[in-house]
Order: sequence, then structure tokens, then C-alpha cells
Amino acid sequence: MINILCFGDSNTYGYNPANGMRYSEDVRWTGKLQSLLGKEYHVIEEGCNGRTTVFDDPFEEWKKGADYLKPCLNTHKPLDIVIMMLGSNDLKKYFNASAEQIAQGAEILVKEIISFTDLKQGFVPKIILVSPPEIGSDILTSDFARSFDETAITRSKEFPKYYKEVADRNGCIFFNAAQYIKPSKIDSLHLDPGAHEIFAKELSLLIKKS
Repeated sequence: MINILCFGDSNTYGYNPANGMRYSEDVRWTGKLQSLLGKEYHVIEEGCNGRTTVFDDPFEEWKKGADYLKPCLNTHKPLDIVIMMLGSNDLKKYFNASAEQIAQGAEILVKEIISFTDLKQGFVPKIILVSPPEIGSDILTSDFARSFDETAITRSKEFPKYYKEVADRNGCIFFNAAQYIKPSKIDSLHLDPGAHEIFAKELSLLIKKS
């Protein structure tokens, strides 16, 4: 059995922009990935709405990815693959973080994955570092406009450059989500069912050949 941990935010959780609820398992990219990969793989969902990389959310302090990462890795070990897609929430205006700084936050988590798994399970899993989808052009009229300004759009477009540098430095597999998917037009932030399906398909191809 090949264990795959999917560590991410609301787009890994499966947030439905149409009603604020959660997509069913057969719609979420994690569930679709499990179906595509088959019984030889075990896909573990660890998505949390609002999760950041290393930034302390001033309103919900428990959403910092760095605080939960080690317990999560330890709970689900042994892990063969870790897919990490974080950074979109770090674009919130009250963090005032550049794309490069957000990628640096992702790198801190990547290094923790490497060191902690080496210590606790005796080997380092393959790490697929996903550069998140771009923020949509209508974010200012979205329900999430209170958290994101227009600079989130331009900063999100810079993610691939800096995330690839992080992946290359740390021996990760790089995956640029924006190359394949965009957020829904409903809120310019969360994925629609079609994007979940495409994302799962592309990841499954990557996993099978890596």
C-alpha cells in the first residue's frame, strides 16, 4: 500500500463555492485521485479551510499549517508521498506577504517534512510541492473581498517561479496547478467540480510516472 498525504487548505478540504459546504468525496480531487490510482494507493485527506503555511491568522490562530504539520505526519506514518498545496490564504491582505515570502513559508514546511519523516519513519517520502491556482480576476466582488485585495491576483501569478525554486532546492517534485486549473467564477478562490476532476487526473499521471 502506497500512502499519500494531501496537506492543504480549503481546496484540499473540498470547499464548495456555491453554498459554502463541502463537496462529496466523489467530487473532491482527493476522492477522485483515490479512484484513479486504485487500491494499491491510500489517499489521506488533510485539508483545512483557511490554512496558511507559517502565518498566524489573527482571527483563527489554529490555522497555521506549521503548527499541525508534525502531528499530522506522525499520525499517518508511514508516508510514501506528501502532496502539499498551501499559499493561497497567505495572500490575505493582513499578512502583507510577497509571493517570494509565501514560498519561503512553504519551504519551511518542506524542510520539516524532510527532517521529521527521516527521524520518525526512517525515510523521506516523495514530496509533490504544488504551486496553488491563481486568484480569479473577480476577487474584489467575491464574498472573500474582505480578505483579499487586487494585489492577491498579481502575487498569485508569481507563485510558480518561487515554488519551483523551492522544489528544486529541496528535491521535491514541482507541480504548477495554474497550468491546468482556475478557481470558480463564483468566488474567484475555490475550485468547481470540473477543476477538481482535472487536478486529480493530472496528479494521478504525475504520481504514476514519478
